[in-house]
Amino acid sequence: MNPYALSMLMSSLAMGTIITLSSSHWFLAWMGLEINTLAIIPLMTKMHHPRATESATKYFLTQAMASALLLFSAAMNAWVTGEWTIMNMNSYTPTTILTIALAIKLGIAPFHLWLPDVLQGLDMMTCLILSTWQKLAPMALLILTSHQLNANLLTLMALASAIIGGWGALNQTQMRKIMAYSSIAHLGWMTLVVSFAPGLALLNLTIYLMMTSSMFMMLMTLNATNMNKLSISWLKTPTLAASMMAGLLSLGGLPPLSGFLPKWLILQEMTKHHLGVLSTVMALSALLSLFFYLRLSYMISMTSPPNISNANLAWRKKNNPSLINPILVVLSTMLMPITPMLLM
Repeated sequence: MNPYALSMLMSSLAMGTIITLSSSHWFLAWMGLEINTLAIIPLMTKMHHPRATESATKYFLTQAMASALLLFSAAMNAWVTGEWTIMNMNSYTPTTILTIALAIKLGIAPFHLWLPDVLQGLDMMTCLILSTWQKLAPMALLILTSHQLNANLLTLMALASAIIGGWGALNQTQMRKIMAYSSIAHLGWMTLVVSFAPGLALLNLTIYLMMTSSMFMMLMTLNATNMNKLSISWLKTPTLAASMMAGLLSLGGLPPLSGFLPKWLILQEMTKHHLGVLSTVMALSALLSLFFYLRLSYMISMTSPPNISNANLAWRKKNNPSLINPILVVLSTMLMPITPMLLM
């Protein structure tokens, strides 16, 4: 892609997110989401492959429907209240439509079916942008309006996301689809707690962004698009493979890694609100996610062939694993010591 076109598209992505994050008017928030959507579609189709075109078409149709619902919700709320302010959503019907629109935007179950198919048709860098940066603007709107949204609907969608995100990845072999279902499961945890403690949802989002970014960067360096390629990563670079194992276990929420921190705090918050059954179901659903992360870790560490091929030696000479940002890897695995600060 032309560098000038690429810089313009990346600037548009940043500008759309900033407009949504800084707006207090529904029309400006909607405009920022539309700029985001229109900026990422050319990035999706830069491979000139039928799968990329299919993914871009699915993404555009899904996001267009969600944007239409969001604008319809804002217009209906303005009809009732006479205001376009984001913080003033008091009617039941507009808030329900808004909840559905944001769920479609984020890929929360049961509106998740587009996310694995879209990610599977894209290159790793676009998957990284779609899984991290594109979550910021809709998640900001969800956090801003969390005290006004339908709490029961959010709880149902959170349960469905956590269960489907863990269950759906069990029979996948493609890393992009596995990361898509991982995103769905993590969004379930954020959606669950956003009505009770928006600060915990923001903490979960921050740790999720660090873990997912470091994982996609390692996958890009190793060029591992499926489990078979992942299994030979130890022969390419043991240090990077060990970092990937730690990142996978952190994504699964295994203590004492960073991914356990938000789950622990969210379960604690749920029990404070006397939601013991809900907390138990969410904890059991986390075991599903942890199972396939452990399976991937087993693939990396225990299924390597006994010899080092010439192709792997050539990869070591050609590639430099130090391109991975070590700060992201450390932060995505070693944040548990800050827990006392968050409990104060």
